[in-house]
Amino acid sequence: MSDRQPTLRERQRSETRRLIQAQAVGLFTDRGYDTVTVADVARAAGVSAMTVYRHFPTKEDLVLVDQPARLIAERVAASPAGNPLVSRVGGALVDAAAALTGGDAAEPAAYRRFLLDCLKLMVATPALRARYLDSQYALQQAIIEALGDQAADTDTAFRAQAATSACLAAMHTALTRWAEDDGRTELPELIARALAASVGDNASLCA
Repeated sequence: MSDRQPTLRERQRSETRRLIQAQAVGLFTDRGYDTVTVADVARAAGVSAMTVYRHFPTKEDLVLVDQPARLIAERVAASPAGNPLVSRVGGALVDAAAALTGGDAAEPAAYRRFLLDCLKLMVATPALRARYLDSQYALQQAIIEALGDQAADTDTAFRAQAATSACLAAMHTALTRWAEDDGRTELPELIARALAASVGDNASLCA
C-alpha cells in the first residue's frame, strides 16, 4: 500500500467536494430534493455550477457516498481467506459501519448526521432509489473482487455472489431501521442483528 500523501491541490479538491456535498444534502433535507437545483447548491457552497458538475456529474451523485464502499472492500480484502464467506463479508460490513459512525471519522457526530441525512433522502426520494440500487450492485461487485480466490471460478463465484447478496440484504434492512429511528440505535449493532436473523448459525454453509 502506498504511503504517498495527498498534494495540496488534491486536499483542496477533496475539501471543495466535501463542502459542496454537505451543502447539497443540507438543502435537500431542509427544502426537498426535487425543489433544490444545482444552481442553488452552487450558491450555497460559494462555487460555480460548473464546479459542482466537475465534482458531481449528476444531481443524484450529490447524495451518493462512496467512502463506505471503499472501506468495506478494504475490510473484506484484509479478512482471513479461510473464514466463511458470510463471516468475511458480514464482518466487514459491521466493522466499516463502526468506523464510519464512530471514532474513526474526523468529526464523528457530524459525519454520522450526514450519513443519516443521505440515507433518509435515498429512502424517501423516488428519483434516488434507482441510483441507490446501482450503488448496491457496484458494492456487491467490489466485495466479490475483494474476496479474491474465493470468487475465482464459476462455482465459487456463484457462492460468493449469493453470500454477498444475503449480507447486503441484511445491511439494507439495518440501514432502513437506522434511518427510521434517526440513528438512536447503533448501526453496527443493527447490522449484526440483521445478519444473525438472516444467516444465523448457517454461515459455515457458505465457506
